Amino acid sequence: MKKSAWLPAVIAPVVVAGAVAAPMIANAANDPIAGTNPTAADVIASIAKSSDAQYSGKLSQSSDLGLPELPTGSGGSSLEGDASDVLGLLTSSHTARVYVDGADKQRVQLTQQLAEQDVVRNGSEVWTWDSKERTATHVTLPSDTAKDLQDGATTPTDIAEQAIDASTTVSKPTEVSVAGHDAWQITLTPKSSDTLVGTVRLAVDQQTGLPLRATIQAAGQDDPAVQVGFTSLDYGAPAARLFDFTPPANAKVTEKDLSDAEHGAHAKGDHARGAHDGDEPTFTGEGWGTIAELPAGTVDQSSLGDEASGLLGQLTKAVDGGRAVQTSLVSVYLTDDGRVLAGAVPVSSLVAAAK
Repeated sequence: MKKSAWLPAVIAPVVVAGAVAAPMIANAANDPIAGTNPTAADVIASIAKSSDAQYSGKLSQSSDLGLPELPTGSGGSSLEGDASDVLGLLTSSHTARVYVDGADKQRVQLTQQLAEQDVVRNGSEVWTWDSKERTATHVTLPSDTAKDLQDGATTPTDIAEQAIDASTTVSKPTEVSVAGHDAWQITLTPKSSDTLVGTVRLAVDQQTGLPLRATIQAAGQDDPAVQVGFTSLDYGAPAARLFDFTPPANAKVTEKDLSDAEHGAHAKGDHARGAHDGDEPTFTGEGWGTIAELPAGTVDQSSLGDEASGLLGQLTKAVDGGRAVQTSLVSVYLTDDGRVLAGAVPVSSLVAAAK
């Protein structure tokens, strides 16, 4: 695992918040909601309007997931060091620069300890770069990526019906200010007691519909488990050069061509919930209690060396049928037959689902 694994660590909290709101923010045109007395459904529907937004800003992330601490010194195995780096990203505060020019041009920069990691998307071309490791990855996306992401557009009425469903209580919007911008904030609270998630608070720009801050609080805890938000934000198209990337001559470059991948089929949901296709996960449960499962053989614990086994022992505890780790928001269960189950639920729920 290279230190470029910082990307999941920084993006994961956003994905968690996005997964909560995803069924609610399918493409739908809507007017800005400034100067009105909007409903929660109005605020949620306005997010779709920000898909073509142009802006640059600084994001701050803080996380307190209750993860175990590992040594962070330069000594020891590279596996331990890399895992410690990723855990540090998940348990400490970090900032990143973000540049966005519509739906298909984005750049995220994380700078720390005289090193820089970047993710740059320009249309169907995506680059990742790690200046310390001197490694770059070039991914060519399917040509219909942008189109497929817009399939299945719904109306604001459809979005409102999905937003206020049987599994979630959605609060009345309140006014807040984030990075100098007026925003509407809504709070989503699971009705089920079977999830580790307590609440998700989402602040949305009143003028543009752009989500400005997401705060996830674990059940039974007062302080946020994860918070990601803008500390500065300027609207307008960033310089075009920011989305052009050429790796240095001495960089190690890995090419991944996904242009012929069956992107459309996956994007349109051709893989039904519970279906299995190769290494695709299967899903059980609903809403906040959904559990994802990867098949037997995904993780072979018997093949791990001493160092990797020791690291696994620090991160997990023995449970019936395998090993598991439970953070304040997410649990992961590794079964003895190599399956991996994960969800925003207690470990006991994963063990029960695996039987």
